[in-house]
Amino acid sequence: MSAKNIFPGYHQITRHDGVFQERIHDTYQTKGKPSEPSICPQCGAVFHEGRWQWIKSHATTHQHSCPACQRIHENNPAGFVTLHGDFFMHHRDEILNLARHVEEREKTEHPLKRIMATEEKDNAVLITTTDIHLARGIGTAIHDAYQGELEFHYNPSENLLRVHWSH
Repeated sequence: MSAKNIFPGYHQITRHDGVFQERIHDTYQTKGKPSEPSICPQCGAVFHEGRWQWIKSHATTHQHSCPACQRIHENNPAGFVTLHGDFFMHHRDEILNLARHVEEREKTEHPLKRIMATEEKDNAVLITTTDIHLARGIGTAIHDAYQGELEFHYNPSENLLRVHWSH
């Protein structure tokens, strides 16, 4: 992908940058701590011991939407994964199953890491996520399994990650 295709405000990061630090506070992170325990009425995740978890709620649980459900409701993704190329089109279902598997594995321990949508766009597929680290994990897993070209572009001012994979 050439520099012409990079969105304004984004800069490329390399695969070996490791886990990058978010430079701004995510506006979807809870402002102040919800009362404990709180349950998200949309997904059932429970805020307990300072974090969102998949546990049984207590009878006296408060209700508070989790940041992932807020992102989904407002259709405001944190991660964008674009998959394209001839190899991708021939192995589309297999590669999308790998992306879903990465999400399921991550979501088991981290309820705020979710795929929001998968859309067909101009002979490509766009996967949107509630978390920048999930987008990065999906791109890395696909690259590890199938090689190809992988690029990460991070916009620190908006806390957004765009991942492009082609093969």
